[in-house]
Amino acid sequence: MCLAIPGKIISIKNNIAQVKYSKETRSVKIVSGNYKIGDYVIAQARMIIEKVPKKQAMTWNEFLKAESL
Repeated sequence: MCLAIPGKIISIKNNIAQVKYSKETRSVKIVSGNYKIGDYVIAQARMIIEKVPKKQAMTWNEFLKAESL
């Protein structure tokens, strides 16, 4: 089982988004949907699979900080 953590899109170029996580930035492909800089997303297998509401993403970030992950 895999746990996907929300990340924030910090740039987009040619359907490739740079997604910032707490400790790293990853390049992920935008396959479908409308995304913009500042959106929080879940990525799996280097592809965006869903947009996440900011409040939900912040809840995850608080949990990860509390657990020192």
